[in-house]
Amino acid sequence: MRDYYSPVAEFYEMVAARQAASSGPALAPVLAGVDSTSGPVVEIGAGTGRVTEIIAAALPSARIVAVEPSTAMRAVLTSRVATDDTLRQRVTVVDAAAPDLPLPATICAAVVFGVAGHLDEPARIRLWRRLRSRLAPGGVVVVELMGVRRPREIPPALSIRDSIGRHDYEWWVAGSPAGGDLMRFTTTWRVYRAGQLIREVSDSYDWHTIDSDQLTRESGMVSRPAAAVTGAGAPEVVVLAAA
Repeated sequence: MRDYYSPVAEFYEMVAARQAASSGPALAPVLAGVDSTSGPVVEIGAGTGRVTEIIAAALPSARIVAVEPSTAMRAVLTSRVATDDTLRQRVTVVDAAAPDLPLPATICAAVVFGVAGHLDEPARIRLWRRLRSRLAPGGVVVVELMGVRRPREIPPALSIRDSIGRHDYEWWVAGSPAGGDLMRFTTTWRVYRAGQLIREVSDSYDWHTIDSDQLTRESGMVSRPAAAVTGAGAPEVVVLAAA
């Protein structure tokens, strides 16, 4: 799998903070009902570890396998885990990518946030089948979808504005259909100081659009929406469980 994130990893904490704020409230209550003694939680695409913290708080005794293929993102993740005594005892960081990542024999849950569209349909189906085969009774797979159900034009839009020290940051996102179910997203980070642009970093990635109905068909599991996720451009969070 291509490393989509290393070119912009230095900025990603700002994205991750927003993701945790928007999707975290939907994730936490779903996990709170899981029996964490039946196996670890596998987090696929753990990024910089913001969602890892939410998982750990929702399941205070759970072991967590945090899987992240991007070297730069994994460095931040490992630092976050290593400097928190509680996480350090419970979280194992793994360099691997979906769909063929190593999995424990039994898992109590899987969290797949910001990942599904990086995989084409055959790869997703393989991932869902592998996760389903390892779910303990009562286990769940929680999937975050981007909210773009079909390819369409998305004009450049300011998605994040934030400040760190004396620098102001803007994150611009645009998208275009790229054939079939693909969207090609272009992201641009702009860094300002005293109102003057001092840096601009752009990158692009492909995303396979998918909605909750297709996810349900692919997975062979029963699905339900998690609690409502709010906010402009908020993603959709879907809970899958064995039929």
